[in-house]
Amino acid sequence: MFLNNIIMSKLQNKHMILCILGQPFIFKCPMKPLKAAATTSQPVLTVAQIETIFFKVPELYEIHKEFYDSLLPRVQQWSHHQRVGDLFQKQVPLLYKPVDRVTRSTLVLHDLLKHTPASHPDHPLLQDALRISQNFLSSINEESTPRRQSMTVKKGENRQLLKDGFMVELVEGARKLRHVFLFTDLLLCAKLKKQLGGKSQQYDSKWYIPLSELSFQGPEESEPLTIPQVPDEELDAMKVKISHLRSEIQREKRANKGSKVIERLRKKLSEQESMLLLTSPSMALRAHNRSGKSYIFLISSDYERAEWKEMIKEQQKKCLKSFSLTSLELQMLTNSCVKLQTVHSIPLTINKEEDESPGLHGFLNVIVHSASGLKQSQNLYCTLEVDSFGFFLNKAKTRVYRYTTEPKWNEEFEIDLEGSQTLRLLCYEKSYNKTRQNKDDWDSADHIIGKGQIALDPQSLQGKDWQRTVIPMNGIEVKLSMKFTSREFSLKRMPSRRPMGVFGVKISTVTKRERSKVPYIVRQCLEEIERRGMEEVGIYRVSGVATDIQNLKAAFDTNHKDVSVMMSEMDVNAIAGTLKLYFRELPEPLFTDDLYPNFAGGITLSDSVAKESCMLNLLLSLPEPNLVTFLFLLDHLKRVAEKECVNKMSLHNLATVFGPTLLRPSEKDSKIPTNPTQPISMGDSWSLEVMSQVQVLLYFLQLETIPTPDSKRQSILFSTEV
Repeated sequence: MFLNNIIMSKLQNKHMILCILGQPFIFKCPMKPLKAAATTSQPVLTVAQIETIFFKVPELYEIHKEFYDSLLPRVQQWSHHQRVGDLFQKQVPLLYKPVDRVTRSTLVLHDLLKHTPASHPDHPLLQDALRISQNFLSSINEESTPRRQSMTVKKGENRQLLKDGFMVELVEGARKLRHVFLFTDLLLCAKLKKQLGGKSQQYDSKWYIPLSELSFQGPEESEPLTIPQVPDEELDAMKVKISHLRSEIQREKRANKGSKVIERLRKKLSEQESMLLLTSPSMALRAHNRSGKSYIFLISSDYERAEWKEMIKEQQKKCLKSFSLTSLELQMLTNSCVKLQTVHSIPLTINKEEDESPGLHGFLNVIVHSASGLKQSQNLYCTLEVDSFGFFLNKAKTRVYRYTTEPKWNEEFEIDLEGSQTLRLLCYEKSYNKTRQNKDDWDSADHIIGKGQIALDPQSLQGKDWQRTVIPMNGIEVKLSMKFTSREFSLKRMPSRRPMGVFGVKISTVTKRERSKVPYIVRQCLEEIERRGMEEVGIYRVSGVATDIQNLKAAFDTNHKDVSVMMSEMDVNAIAGTLKLYFRELPEPLFTDDLYPNFAGGITLSDSVAKESCMLNLLLSLPEPNLVTFLFLLDHLKRVAEKECVNKMSLHNLATVFGPTLLRPSEKDSKIPTNPTQPISMGDSWSLEVMSQVQVLLYFLQLETIPTPDSKRQSILFSTEV
């Protein structure tokens, strides 16, 4: 009865109730005479001004009139079972702009709810209308409150944010940068709007899937997924630009140049890094809704893909119900993301603090010892990933330890670091069931049973001693040992103390002793790799077991008769690692110290004809053993790249692996830091030098033929005697 009195008292004055509801009737009265005057010789306002001032007022008037006309007869025929909440529920979405109308409408709803029994059919309707109003007010009041953890949904439940991050979505064959939000009941994909004129950050929702309707196993696709790949050369060019811009920013800081110059450089750096983020990932993560529609994200690492899958599947165990959001609820949820987000910017160097470590440059030796905590016998192996330019790459893989709860790998790997800050370890159960193959995965449907990571701290890795650590993961513990060698130590080419050996001995000395044109070690390694390693994923990129490599090195150095038998029983990645180690330990690079500056200069020539002439003349100026060995290796690498669709090694990938190994000049003077507390990392100058070496080798890999103008060279190049 009291509710009836409240409503009737408000309805006694039609103008009062219309004002409370934000009715713009007061504008409608002068609008008609102003419009009429606008066409006379003495207009008060122009037609354009009237349209601006009274924008959408007639539409608003009709909306509110419809509300009033629906409300009045219900109040006039009032009973204890009469409902008005559905009218407020329908009206609230139309009242959220401007904000003061929402505030006044919220007060009315509070008043009505206070005098509506919880058992009344109006109570849940009014409560829902009030919830919508309160969430909207909360989402727009960003500056006055700290970051919210959740927002209220129907029935008073909380929708909490579990995880968010920037991801690349594949939309009709095009890559799109998205910000993805995982809530307790749905997955929301949003696009960050461009900020103009100092406006605060805003999002546009692209789509959402309730977790109760989300699956990772959708209907069979008629065709395999085709992921558009950006050429490796373009990615490399972006990295070169990023390195240049980083160095330039540091120079400007040291010169105390104005903030405007640095800000301009930072903007360019941000653009390049955003482009790299958009174009690099190539590992697919599919999400399907109940109707079968697929959404595809591209991720750079199996670690991130597993993180998203695990968190979603864990949340789905909580008996979630299906639902749908109204357009207004979706808008409010998207608005709330600005306050709820935990990841505010892309995970690249532009976002690092000024004093943050630039990462490690050099070699990290890792021994994967053993794992404990397994409940049942499984076929297990581990992979190691490290970051470079904000992305993680798979660098090593242990052998499969079969049918055990306590695998003891005790395998050592040497991993090349380029500005790396984190080491990740993933533990897999090997699947031998070919019918479980997932075409979105590269080469297997092996199951991740655990994953973990550790920060590569320059200070703790400063010493020469091995550092032991344990990585916990899902109840499993994996024991590791690590030892870091900086570029200053590892890249100093040292002559061998074993003159009759192979490693660290001049290539001309070895070929003369063997009476061959290509060293025996090179021929043997390439023959074995071509026999069984051409389809190995990541051949030459994935590290081999260090102990196997050292055993092979010792066998070649001592002219062991059974070296070919040893190789046939070893993992092919160890053989590839032995070959790389041989070239890396040459006392002088294959391209020689004298000619290296000329190669580095020739590759920068802009005129293609001049560049080809320069580069070929330099190549043919190499000593005969160097030239023939390089051409022998070059043909092999081209054959490896022909299997790129299987082994994932393009010409550019191979150039990245072998460029520094074949071209890096020997160090005449030690660059070892004299200050023991100096960070064991290198600046971007090293990255730029590496890029140059990669480009030189890539140039020759991309040439169809190597012309030989001189008859003497002709006999060298095309001789079958090796």
